[in-house]
Parts: sequence; structure tokens; C-alpha cells
Amino acid sequence: MGLPIALAIVMFGLGLSLTVGDFRGVVRAPRAVVVALVLQVLVLPVIAFGLVKAFDLDPLLAVGVMLLAASPGGTTASLFSHLFRGDVALNITLTAVNSVLAAATIPLITNFAIGHFGAEGELGLQFGKVVQVIAIVLVPVVVGMAVRSRFAGFADRADRPVRVFSIVVLASVAVGALLGERENLGEYVRDVGAVTGLFCLLSLTIGYVGARVMRLNEAQAIASSMEIGVHNTTVALTIALSILDSTEVAVPSAVYSILMYLLATAFGFLITRTSAAQAPA
Repeated sequence: MGLPIALAIVMFGLGLSLTVGDFRGVVRAPRAVVVALVLQVLVLPVIAFGLVKAFDLDPLLAVGVMLLAASPGGTTASLFSHLFRGDVALNITLTAVNSVLAAATIPLITNFAIGHFGAEGELGLQFGKVVQVIAIVLVPVVVGMAVRSRFAGFADRADRPVRVFSIVVLASVAVGALLGERENLGEYVRDVGAVTGLFCLLSLTIGYVGARVMRLNEAQAIASSMEIGVHNTTVALTIALSILDSTEVAVPSAVYSILMYLLATAFGFLITRTSAAQAPA
């Protein structure tokens, strides 16, 4: 019970950082938003599916990777984008839109994976569980936005504590998920570490290269890369542990939550240095 409440607080904090104006970014930069969302919502699950098939993962681990692919970008993506001079406004818009879309995309993609890989047990996201996903992902965001619209000062003061709380929750849940499977941990990390690491690198690369191919500017490409590569793994972990009641399904997200910080940092330094080297003197 405590984990869904913790996630609801995290999502409420996300809502405190958003305004209706953030969604207007779709109108201000429609091509950038559409390109990033297509890459994240449509292309990313296809890549995850291909990796899972290539590595021939255990069904529950395969479902976990697909659930990870369906999870939206996190607020941390905006921090990485700011660090590497990306378009932070685009990140905020993408996070806002994707947090709404996730209420539908997570059940669709997860149920597809459960059916395709033949995961055993009552693992599906039936109607009642879909309502739970909406309740812990979408509703707190809307409530947070409503609070911000009325009490902007409180929202600003709460921003830092909620971010700290979010990091603590993520770390606690990731470690808990890994310890919950400690008997098989070495095997899982060996199997899922390669898949999740490669998935993270591909996500970051496709977010950047795809944006540049579609003629978005450098700042927008960096924002797209970080938004697509840095997931809100707390959402995936909570759904795996509390709604699907499967520690094994949570393992890929737990491993990814550690790897993504290292890989996103390295990738950010790589693309900024490459861009600086290519800039005209």
C-alpha cells in the first residue's frame, strides 16, 4: 500500500511543476513535440520488443522490459537537458503530455507483452488495474497542477523537497526490487544488464539522431534524447510491484534506473563535445 502512495506523491510533485501553459508548447513547437512523442510512444516499444526477442529473455523479464519502454520520461530528464543545454521547455511539455498518455499506453503495451510472451498467472492489467494506473499516474498530476494554479508560492517551496523525496523513493524501490530477487540477482543482472544498457543507449541515440534527421535544432535534439532515454522508472517499478505483484517484472526497471544516470551523463558529454568540435571556428 505504501508504494502506490509514494508514487502518487511523486506524481503530485510533478504536477506542482506544471501549468496549463506547458501543454501549449504543443502549439508553439508542434513538430518537435510530435517527433519526440512518436519516437517515445511508438518507436521505443518496437526497439524494446526487438531486444527482448534477440536476447530471448524469460517471459516475466520480457514483460518488465516492455513495461519500462512504456513508462514516460521523468522530471530528471529536464535536469539532464538543462545540464547539456537542451530545450528544457520542450522537456517540460513532453513530460506533461506523456504523463497523460501513459495512463493509456502502459496498459496497452504491458498487456500486449503479457499475452505475447505467455507470462504466467493473473498478471494482466484488467479494467480495475487500469483504473489503478490512472489513479496513481494521472490523477495526482492533475491535482498538483490545480494546486499550483491556486497556490504558486507553495508549489515553488515544495519543488525541492518533492524532488529529494522522488530520488529517495526511486533508490529505495530499485534496491528493494533487486534484493527481492537476490537469489537470482546475479543471473538477472547478467541477462537484463546487457538488454537494459543497450536499450538505454539506443533510446538516447534515437532520441537525438531522430530529432536531427527531422531537422530539429541542437537544443531540441538534446531535449528529445534525454526525454526518451531517461524514464520515470518509479512508475514502472510501482506498477510491477504493487499492481502486477511481480518482483521479477520490476528487475529490468530497477537495473535501468541505475544505468540510465551513468549512460545519460556520458552520452550528454559526448554529444556536446562533438557539437562543439563541429561548430565553425
